[in-house]
Parts: sequence; C-alpha cells; structure tokens
Amino acid sequence: MVSTSTLRSPGSLASPRWVVPFEAVTLADIAQVGGKNASLGELLQALRAEGVRVPGGFAVTAAAYRRVLEAAGLGPRLESLLQGLDGSDLAALQQAGAEARRLVAGAPLPAPIEEAILTAYRAMGSPAVAVRSSATAEDLPEASFAGQQDTYLNVQGDDALLEACRQCFASLFTDRAITYRQLHGFAHMEVALSIGVQRMVRSDLGSAGVMFSIDTESGFRDAVLLTAAWGLGETVVQGEVNPDEYLIHKPTLLEGYRPILSRRRGSKAQRLVYADAAADGAAGRPVRLEPVPEELRRRFALSDEEVLTLARWACLIERHYSAVRGTPTPMDIEWGRDGRSGELFVLQARPETVQSQQRGSVLRRWHLEPHHAPVLSRGRAIGAAVSSGPARVIQDPSQIDRFRDGDVLVTVRTDPDWEPILRKATGVITDQGGRTCHAAIIAREMGLPAIVGCGDATRTIDDGRVVTASCCEGEVGRVYDGALATRVEEVELAEIPATRTRILMNVGNPDEALNLAAIPCDGVGLARLEFIIANHIKVHPMALLHPERIGDPGQRRAVEALAEGYAHPGDFYVDRLAQGMARIAAAFHPRPVVLRFSDFKTNEYARLLGGADFEPREDNPMIGWRGASRYSAPGFREAFALECRALRRVRMEMGLKGATPMIPFCRTPEEADRVLAVMAEEGLVRGEDGLEVYVMCELPSNVIGLEAFAERFDGFSIGTNDLTQLTLGLDRDSALVADLFDERHPTVKAMISLAIRTARRCGRRIGLCGQAPSDHPDFARFLVEEGIDSISLNPDAVLSTRLKVAEIERELDPFP
Repeated sequence: MVSTSTLRSPGSLASPRWVVPFEAVTLADIAQVGGKNASLGELLQALRAEGVRVPGGFAVTAAAYRRVLEAAGLGPRLESLLQGLDGSDLAALQQAGAEARRLVAGAPLPAPIEEAILTAYRAMGSPAVAVRSSATAEDLPEASFAGQQDTYLNVQGDDALLEACRQCFASLFTDRAITYRQLHGFAHMEVALSIGVQRMVRSDLGSAGVMFSIDTESGFRDAVLLTAAWGLGETVVQGEVNPDEYLIHKPTLLEGYRPILSRRRGSKAQRLVYADAAADGAAGRPVRLEPVPEELRRRFALSDEEVLTLARWACLIERHYSAVRGTPTPMDIEWGRDGRSGELFVLQARPETVQSQQRGSVLRRWHLEPHHAPVLSRGRAIGAAVSSGPARVIQDPSQIDRFRDGDVLVTVRTDPDWEPILRKATGVITDQGGRTCHAAIIAREMGLPAIVGCGDATRTIDDGRVVTASCCEGEVGRVYDGALATRVEEVELAEIPATRTRILMNVGNPDEALNLAAIPCDGVGLARLEFIIANHIKVHPMALLHPERIGDPGQRRAVEALAEGYAHPGDFYVDRLAQGMARIAAAFHPRPVVLRFSDFKTNEYARLLGGADFEPREDNPMIGWRGASRYSAPGFREAFALECRALRRVRMEMGLKGATPMIPFCRTPEEADRVLAVMAEEGLVRGEDGLEVYVMCELPSNVIGLEAFAERFDGFSIGTNDLTQLTLGLDRDSALVADLFDERHPTVKAMISLAIRTARRCGRRIGLCGQAPSDHPDFARFLVEEGIDSISLNPDAVLSTRLKVAEIERELDPFP
C-alpha cells in the first residue's frame, strides 16, 4: 500500500503522485482524485469510528490521467475532436466519442504509473477489485455525473487491472459523458479522470442497492429511500431489475425507534454474479446475469435490522457532509452486503443533485382534468408532472434515428447510454427499474416525468400511439391512451399568512402524503382508514382471521394467499394498515395527524374480498351497523383489535406520537366506554404516553350530550355530512331529497354553534372536517366567528381557505 507520507496534508496532495490510498484523501482533494474517490476517503476517515464500513483501496490520480495524455500527445487531438461539437447532432457525437475513446484506450500507461498501480494493488493482496471512474467534476451538489463514465467489476490480476484502468480513462469520452458535460457547461479538457481501485464486496452472494437520504419524488427530507436486490448492485443502478423498496423516517429513527414506514417487495427477477471465467472484452469483466430462484424472489433482500442499519448510516453520512459543506446535503449512496460475512458496506456516496437543489417559494402541482381514458400500463412514478406525445417503442440506443423531439420513450430499461435520446424526449416509460435506478436519476435531473418498472409497457403500448404519462397521482404512474388535458397549480408560498384558526388537511391516500405535506397547513384533521383498507388491503379483516367461514373457494384461497409468510393471519392486515397510517403521520411529523378508525357501512364492507360472508344485509346501512357500534360487537371485535394494534405499532415502535385516533359515529357515552375499554385491552390507554383520543361530532346526540362525551375524549371533529343528514332527517345518499341537503341550514348551524360553545366551555378542542368552508366563504366566516379551533379541508382547498380565514380574522380583530 502506498504510504500516506507521500502526502503533504489532507486536502493538499503532493504532485505528481500517481496513486494514493483512500484513507489519505478527503473531500478537499476532488481536483486530485475526483469526487467519488474523495468521498470514499472522507467516509473512511470520518465515519469508520461510528460503524460505517467502506471497502479499502486506492486512487489512481488525475495527475496520472493527464500524464497519460501528455505522454501520448493526445491533448490537442482530443480538443480538436470535441471543439464546437453539436451535442444535438447525434451522428457527429457518436463519431467523435468513438474516436476519442479509441485514442485514449490505445495510449500506453507510462512505466512509473503502471508500476505505482501494480505496487499498490499487490500490497492489497491482489484481490478481486472494482475499478471505478472518478471525474474531477463529479459528485458535486449541482451535478452528479453519476454513471457517465464506466465501472468494471470483479477485476483480478495485473493485466486485467491495467486494461480496466485504460478503459476507465477512455470512458471520460463516452457519448453520454460528452453530452452531460455540454449540458452542464463543463469544458471537456478541463475535466480529468481519477480511478478508484476498491476491494470487491461479495454482494454477488448477497444483496446490494441504492439509498437516498431524501425522498426522490417529493423532496421530503425526513425520509431515507432504500432499494435492494440480490447480487451486485449494478442491476439496481442500471434499472435491470425491479428492486425491493423501503421508506424510513429519519427523525424517529435517530430517536431509537424502528420507523420503517413502508416495504414494497420487487420482482428481483435476475441478479449479477461472478462468472466462472473472465468474459471476453477489453477490460475482462467476469460477471454475468442469471435468473433469481423463485424462493429468493418472494423474499425481501434485506432484514428489517439491516434496513435500519443502512438508514442510520445514511443519516450519519448526510449529517457529516452537511457539516463539512455548511449546508444541508442530502446524499445518494450505493451499498452492498457481503454474502459470505453478512457485513454491510457503503460503496459510494455523493450529494443528491435534483430535489436538494430545488429553490424558490413556488409550490407547483399538476392535475389531470376529468377524463375516461383507458390505462395502457402502470409503474412507479418518477417526478410529479404529466407529459403527452407519440410513444416511440425503442429496444436499443442504436435506433436513435427513429426518435423525434417531443416523443415519449418506451423501452425495456434506460441507462446512461440513452441520454442523447432523453434530451429529445418529453417522457420516459420502461418495463424495468425502480425509483433509484440510474435512468430515474437522470430523468429527474432533466425534469422529465418517467414511469419505470411497468413490466409490460413495450407490449401494451403501440409504437406511434399518442399517450399521456401521468406522474401526478401518487406513487403509481399511469400511461393513458391519448393526449389528456392538464392544469398546473402554482402558489407563492411566501404569500401564505398564518392564522389563529388552525388550518388542517384531509388526507386519504398515503401515497400522496409526502407531496401533500409541502402544502402549508397545521397538520391532518382527518385521515380515513377506509381508503387504506379499500385500496391497499382490499380484504375483509374477519375473512383474514376466519377464512374457513368463506363460502366461495376461490375467494378463500385468495384470502389465505395474502396471509402467507405471516406468523398470524391478521398480521398482513396490521402490517399494511400500519404502513399507511405511518406514512401519513411521518409526512406531517411533528404536526398532529388525526387517524379516524374505520367507518365502512355493511354494504361497503361486503364488497371487500371475503366480506359478503361476514356482513348482514341492511335496508339502510347509513344509520345501521357502522362506526363505534362495531368495535366491541362480537362480529367485529377481533377486526377492530387489528386496527388498534396497527396504531400501537405506529406510535410505540415507530415513535410517531402525533398519530391520534378518532372514533366515528359514536352514538352514546356508554358506547364510548365500551370502545375505550377495547382500546385499552389492546394497549391504547387514553392518557398514557401522551395518547389523546378524539371523537367525531356528527350526531345530534353528540351535540346535545357533548359534556358527557368531553369527559371521555380529548377533542371533537364536526362531521357536517352526517350531522346535516341526521339533523334534517334525510338520507344523504338519496337523490330524491338531495335538494334539501344544506349544511348551511339555520338548524344545522345552530347545532354546530352549540357544539363549539360547549366544547370550549369543557376545555376541549373542536374542529370541523368538510368541504363547506371552502365552497362557501360565508360558512367559513360563521365558523371563525363562532371560535372554532380548526378547519380540516381537502388538499385543493387548503391554501384558498387559509387566505379567506386570514382575511376574516383581520376583519374581526385588526389588532391581535
């Protein structure tokens, strides 16, 4: 190994030095060893004591690269090739790139450089190594250069190592690297290449992937997004597999909790492993793709403990880089798990370059106008925008001549070789890949909506068909037939005033929570569990617990299949429900999030998988067996226990103490006592560990008997739909009396006024969840004048209502 005595001091490498160990460099040495190598050295020096493991190795310096060019007299020839090159002229780009690579790859390594490389390599014991490019303009906060140059895996032996180094030097002139430098304004000859020679981690026998210390789609900074697949991590980076995906909440993780907000199991159909012998090729890359055994595909590639360890490392790395740079620095990190030792390693770390660079105070949200267009394909949404254009189904970058400006690229997967095409595209749709694959990163940098991991896009989308790629509907991206109308909502956040009346949000879909949390509000006043149950679980809880009572054999088998892999049948339900709850609670943490327990009616529960065998038939389910009356009933008590266990996991295991339960449709104080007793049996004791319990105020009995309910609950939320229905004595589902339904009716307003006054007298918080305040400015004024504590609205009404409420408050009290 090269002695660190060859350095004057960290951040000031003696020159010229051809090789230097990772342990001797820091972030200050990017000009000498490139961004990737400087980062590895920084991690080894700063975070090894905190348990972050990084494979050792050495850097071949940028000085060595420049010496190779100088010795071969290549500088003027390369400058002549690239000067004035038009990146949009793809044929010229390909010709110039190929010639530049030929020149550099054919240049001999001067004897002193060759000797220095081999001496350092032999000092490591001549192991299998990864030979990674590290450009001097790489891994900057404003431009990642990720994947622009080449990496060679499992290189072993002197000759193979030297050849891999020559090919790495030449890869500074790949078509994609040339294009990327032009796009970001870097002069070609001012960027040099260092090489990292890093001991291989045997993740071919284990697993590997990528993690970000920021949510890559929403820009939510309190999460770690982690992806994992079997084998070497290049399959994840290049988008060749659909990996497992995890989301971890950083603040409560650092408090010692276990906040894995969501787990999504990917198909992981293939893996990259060591080949039996070196493959043919200039650098000799003895790796190959092979199918993943079915048993491994069904398993997650990481244990929960490993997920939490990697997420903690991501937090440590982000904290360190932020301190060094003097500004918050979310990170993009590659990791591997050695299948022999079981040890985890960080292989690379670079600043994230898309969401972290968003500036300004404008909130921009895309919306599709109402439509009935069929869905052609679905995948993971990258970005939050929408694009339309002719679909161009292309299998290989060599078909670039078929692509036109404004086309939507449809292919099996995209990687850096596709970047010249991506510059012409309005959107990207792929069969393979996950949210952290390289193609997704580049699509984000270019501002392109992308839908990855569709599985069938190249089969279901016809070449030339006009499509709309929609990434504005949560985590699921959808490809619609035809060009759909859209609108873009822009709000200057600096203009949003504070209000004394708390403005809360109604949130149903957990997939949208991280994006919605960017809208200025004071928390979530209503999160309905029905959405999670209907869209993410889709099975009746009692059917899971008692599949033997399901009459339809097909439904019984489908229900039993859902519980496979869980120790208890109800664990599937608890797991999915807890993840949905947690995602919403984490998005708005530490703001309060009110989670309303399930309030399906019997006809709605019957439509769930297996539900028909557990639900009675009612003539008027709207005022039948719903809400609190179910929770202690023999026919549903076990199911309600699952909801309680899910909430307990969110609060106790994940540390999201802002998650507050709310009881719907509670008719009497006695019914409230029974529900609270069941909750206590399941470990949710009101008053313990800061647990508050709210109740809906949506029945005349809630209003008239509010003092008795106030003895049992900590807060109230007025539900105008049911309160109007039951005060005026009409069925809100009936079109025959729809014209009589009016929450502004004087009788309904009298009930609301009485509820607010009584709650305030009892020292209890009271809010309202409903659309009326946003639809009717006079109703918002009425609530503010009555002194309501909070108003909870649908997301599209939050900002406009806040502005209205602020204006009303100024009128009522111009000198607060």
